[in-house]
Amino acid sequence: MYQRLSKRVIGSREEGFTLIELLIVIVILGILAGIVVFAVGSARSDSVSSACKADAKTVSTAAEAGKAKTGSYPAQGALPLKSYPTSTNYSITYDQTAGTGTCVIP
Repeated sequence: MYQRLSKRVIGSREEGFTLIELLIVIVILGILAGIVVFAVGSARSDSVSSACKADAKTVSTAAEAGKAKTGSYPAQGALPLKSYPTSTNYSITYDQTAGTGTCVIP
């Protein structure tokens, strides 16, 4: 009789995950998600800095092109650009005396 019961109990066990195993997996995924969020945040600030520097270099290059054409650095409104670089994350200041663009990140 014991053998019949043990076969029934052992044979009817279902394979699956326990609650503890599932909770551990969820905690590990949460930790990994937190790491990714912080890594993406720092990459975003680096990209804003790089874009600002590139726009400042564009303004400086346009000022040099204006000086080569007219002999002096043009005023900000007269820069040979299709559009002046604008962004909500940073601003570009143009120094007409030096003909350079400067990046300002708040």
